[in-house]
Amino acid sequence: MRYYLILLLFFAKLATAQDSSVIIDEHRFTLSEVVVRNNFDYKKLLSQIKEDTTFYKAFRNLHVIGFSSYNDIKMLDKKGGVKASLFSKTRQNRIGDCRTMDVLEEKIIGDFYDSDGKFNYMTPELYAGLFFTKGKICGENNIVKGRNLTTNDKSGMEKRKEQLKMLFFNPGKKIKGIPLIGEKLDLYDESAHKLYDYRLDVQELHGVLCYVFTIAPKEDLGFLKNSRIVMDQMVTWFDMKTLEVLARNYSLSYKAGVYDFEVSMEVEMTRFNGLIVPKILRYRGDWDVIFKKRERALFTATLFDFKTP
Repeated sequence: MRYYLILLLFFAKLATAQDSSVIIDEHRFTLSEVVVRNNFDYKKLLSQIKEDTTFYKAFRNLHVIGFSSYNDIKMLDKKGGVKASLFSKTRQNRIGDCRTMDVLEEKIIGDFYDSDGKFNYMTPELYAGLFFTKGKICGENNIVKGRNLTTNDKSGMEKRKEQLKMLFFNPGKKIKGIPLIGEKLDLYDESAHKLYDYRLDVQELHGVLCYVFTIAPKEDLGFLKNSRIVMDQMVTWFDMKTLEVLARNYSLSYKAGVYDFEVSMEVEMTRFNGLIVPKILRYRGDWDVIFKKRERALFTATLFDFKTP
């Protein structure tokens, strides 16, 4: 009861709340009055947010449980019409130390697959890497400590896929090897603080009190915005009690001579058997890389019926 009374008091003050600006490690952050008045240890909190691994772990958790999924992937033409699509229902089975997947329903339109049954587009190939199981996979765990995404032992298309995973699981961190923008993806270094505003607030999300951390470009960047900004916005909801990521929305865009892209993602989590796992993921993207065909796509993954082995 006391917890919900505090919650009500928080939101009663929001209408008249005044933001405060603080300097932490020579970098400026904006704190809502809710954060300031309740004496949160925001220095420690912001450090933990920067080093968060719970978002990545939520997806690793999918490797050790069973779940069902509705998969809706659409490849679009330049007018926004659907030129190829897949809608399916799949079931991942986790038995003992291994996982497999059954395709329960599947409807294909257009050239989604090539003549060899492989994906004709890179977007669904990346989707499959997140949510589909091919064959029988054994010996996995959900440990993320010491598990670093890296491109050191990869090249060609495998390296590009790993870079995209890094961008997805660790948005805001520097990624080596991406021409022109790798350094610009780091949202926490000295140069980034000259380009972005950082705000910490408190909000309720589906009945859970959360810290909300928002990173967005400064409004007065002028010509720097087009040449230096890659992350258009990132908003993350952290469970106030556990600091686990419960939701994240982010959008990126950039135009250069060899490629351009505009991508947005929404991810929402749920709890199952003590684990945080994704329950819905929405993606919309338009990207063009030299030597590859432009891809315009949108997809929604809906996960449910989670089960322990």
